[in-house]
Amino acid sequence: MKKYTDVNATQFSDLQKIAEGEPFQMLNLLKFKKDGGAEKYKEYMRAAAPFFARANAEVLYYGNAELTLIGPSETREWDKILLVEYASKEDFLAMITDVNYPTHLRKAALEDSRLLLCRNGK
Repeated sequence: MKKYTDVNATQFSDLQKIAEGEPFQMLNLLKFKKDGGAEKYKEYMRAAAPFFARANAEVLYYGNAELTLIGPSETREWDKILLVEYASKEDFLAMITDVNYPTHLRKAALEDSRLLLCRNGK
């Protein structure tokens, strides 16, 4: 099974096409590396906190994925779930493209991940 920890060029381009100035949420599904990944992710979250604050981001939920009700039940696919709300695409893009943003810590922590942009239905 293919693993994902980075945004590819097509996905980044798709993000740039969404409407400006509208709030949205990012659902993060996180699978940590077995060798210290959870601790490295805590380090990432500490380092990323000031960037979240500057991006007007709010962590809505950060917790365990404990039980699968729909999907494979023999293994737990995700270790943690993170849901973050951003005020705008511009704030999010400024955050992730900042040269000091701790992307390297996130990558060092994760074996696999998904990042899903979500918006309230209208």
